[in-house]
Amino acid sequence: MSIQILPVHVDGEITRGQDIVQAAKGLTCVQKGDVVVFSQKIISKQEGRIVLLDSVMPGSLALGIASAYSKDPRTIQLVLDESSRIVRMRSGVLIMQTHSGLVCANAGVDESNVPLGYAALLPENPDASAERLRESILQKTGKETAVIISDTFGRPFRMGQTDCAIGSAGIAPIKNYAGSSDAFGRILRVTAIAVADQICAAAELASKKTSGSPITIIRGYKFENANCGSKDLLRTSSEDLFR
Repeated sequence: MSIQILPVHVDGEITRGQDIVQAAKGLTCVQKGDVVVFSQKIISKQEGRIVLLDSVMPGSLALGIASAYSKDPRTIQLVLDESSRIVRMRSGVLIMQTHSGLVCANAGVDESNVPLGYAALLPENPDASAERLRESILQKTGKETAVIISDTFGRPFRMGQTDCAIGSAGIAPIKNYAGSSDAFGRILRVTAIAVADQICAAAELASKKTSGSPITIIRGYKFENANCGSKDLLRTSSEDLFR
């Protein structure tokens, strides 16, 4: 199987309410069966999830955490607002669980690639965002595709970061090999590959962080169609050995 990774350039900044599919002229070449990966940041911009820090009023908890770690209390307040619980907090690193169930640094609140004095929040419902983009691509091109929204996450026990799927539509995010046989005839019982995360990591190799290509087309990968969204990628608390 041969897979192509095609970055799609977007001119200028995406603004609130803008039609992303129309703005990304390179998407006119999309083909049936492609996987289209969108970076989280352009979705947040389009959905108005960009916050002016001066509009944030920090509470006592935010002020305390910010003082302990020499952080901006306005940013800390946004992190707390976006979180359902604090997972770990040490050496200035805040690992949070978001309201949608993601476990990540700073609840995904990010000040990169936005104007000075602003912060970007994660989309409120990334799976719904992915479905809207999938429908928009179908309407404008007539092509059935899958859509994934990606963001950059750190990983326990591993240095460096990698892009992961925080939202998806039209693709099974996990390929389960349980019940199939390995090369020696043994039955696989628990092997399940997070293909949506692997696709995001591959997309980042082509799009990079500063190339002006926040959309990537993955062509040639034969994925399983599904409408389950990215929730299947979240480990339940009963299976989480670190919770």
